[in-house]
Amino acid sequence: MKKIVLFITCGLLIGSVVMAQDSSLVVPALRVPPPKKQNINLSNRANDHFMIQLGYAGWAGKPDSIITGGISKVLNFYFMFDFPFKTNPRLSMAFGPGISSDQIGLNKSYVGLKDNTSQLAFSDKSDTNHFKRVKLAMTYAELPVEFRYTSDPVNAGKSFKAAIGLRVGTMLNAHTKNKTYETASGSTLLDYTMKESSKKFFNTTRLSAIARVGYGHFTLFGSYQITTLLKEGVGAEIRPFSIGLNLSGL
Repeated sequence: MKKIVLFITCGLLIGSVVMAQDSSLVVPALRVPPPKKQNINLSNRANDHFMIQLGYAGWAGKPDSIITGGISKVLNFYFMFDFPFKTNPRLSMAFGPGISSDQIGLNKSYVGLKDNTSQLAFSDKSDTNHFKRVKLAMTYAELPVEFRYTSDPVNAGKSFKAAIGLRVGTMLNAHTKNKTYETASGSTLLDYTMKESSKKFFNTTRLSAIARVGYGHFTLFGSYQITTLLKEGVGAEIRPFSIGLNLSGL
């Protein structure tokens, strides 16, 4: 009997030791921290900081008495500062200084920039002696402001882009360039160039609506001047517009 009791007691002691050893092997569950939200670094991205625009320039509201001809073009240069939204980096605001130039062809015409008159004259001279080529050029210092969308803000050079905004500017210069004085039949009388410069007839402050859409470094742009080209009372209510190709980088 004593042997049986001793055997049972030893068995219980051995079992308790084994259970104690098994419990020491239990590893508590590890808590895995949730993944941190990744912040997109856009500090070094290239997103249209420098823009060159080349395109066609036209005049909306031009009367029939103003005869344009040749190639009328626009050439713009802008350096923009781009600020992406923290809540949505695909969206951003951009602004920066620039220079724009509109060059309007007015062949076989006379533009009275220097005339002492109350209105700016645009006269057709095709039936008499005239300059073969006449160009009216206007240069502005401008500040465009754009609201931009970029489908892939990290790789802006390989993504869809769109932008709308406004552009405010002040006229720096307005001049005509007249080349090759000839007869009505086209015979050359004097082969020379005459330039005249004056801003007195022009609205020197202009406000334009602008838009761009495209892919990567190439977008199509368009602009429409909200203010009139000429001062009130000196001529027709002409509003310049332009369309063309925008090349951007940096």
